[in-house]
Amino acid sequence: MYGCEAWTISKQIQNKLEATEMWFLRRMLRIPWTAKKTNEKVLNEANKRRSLGRTITKRHATFLGHVMRRGKLEHLVTTGKFEGERSRGRQREKIMDGLATWLGPGKVSDILAAVKDRDLWRDMIANAYKQGT
Repeated sequence: MYGCEAWTISKQIQNKLEATEMWFLRRMLRIPWTAKKTNEKVLNEANKRRSLGRTITKRHATFLGHVMRRGKLEHLVTTGKFEGERSRGRQREKIMDGLATWLGPGKVSDILAAVKDRDLWRDMIANAYKQGT
């Protein structure tokens, strides 16, 4: 997970990460892939919850807070507010889009305002992580 703060997580990548997490868990519990056990049964047997996606998103949020408070070139790149023309085709998903859905209903401008207050930002991240969204 080194450098996962800079990843953009799409639905397809999220599904692959969940499958990889379950594969790791089955390997640790020595459950063969031919065994007819559902993922829920494996998670119950290990007394675990899926946490890889939430951990990556939490790292996204903490890194975003660091970058936004710094306010340099990374700030412009992360928010996507730089000069130039839009490229053709479907627009790529940005880190801000993923965080806006993870942190709950709200605008990107509200998130950018909350980042400036470090304590508020940490509380928002902790609440979203506890809810498991």
